[in-house]
Amino acid sequence: MEKLKQEHNVETRWIHFPLHPETPEEGQSIEDMFRHRADVDISAMRENMRSRMEEAGLPYGNRGMIYNSRLAQELGVWADTQQSTDDIHDLLFRAYFVENQNISDVEVLLKLAGKAGLDQVEARKVLQERTFSPRLDEDWARSRQAGIMSVPTFSSRELYVVGCQPYELLERFVNHLNELSAGN
Repeated sequence: MEKLKQEHNVETRWIHFPLHPETPEEGQSIEDMFRHRADVDISAMRENMRSRMEEAGLPYGNRGMIYNSRLAQELGVWADTQQSTDDIHDLLFRAYFVENQNISDVEVLLKLAGKAGLDQVEARKVLQERTFSPRLDEDWARSRQAGIMSVPTFSSRELYVVGCQPYELLERFVNHLNELSAGN
């Protein structure tokens, strides 16, 4: 995304999506999450994810757990109001997908907020009071209305690119959007 932003003057707005909102705060092993689905080959799923991340130039660790991302998303919504860069989103991605950290744990989130240069005292207050829960609910509703079923999903002008994609595909998407804008 950084390269795309620099080369094409792209602005991003994070819209959050309820990925496995039923996951308990303490997390759930990937095996347990998909145990009831005979059609899921966990090894193949992991390898597919690793391959897609690698193709997109993103790091990916050996995740064994799925964690509830609700609080992390609330933190992200708040961070976006703080004139923050995408640092918190990048740190949350790394914590979850690379380091297998529990991103529903307030202390983990506060450390990440600090690394992103955000006020940890204010972050704790936001998380404890659930200040941005209504804004997150709006994002989730918007995601559902748009039919978004996967993350990430890039959208503009009711056009979508779904999933972790290589830079070249995202660049074609941006160029297409620019052509559409020039034609209006």
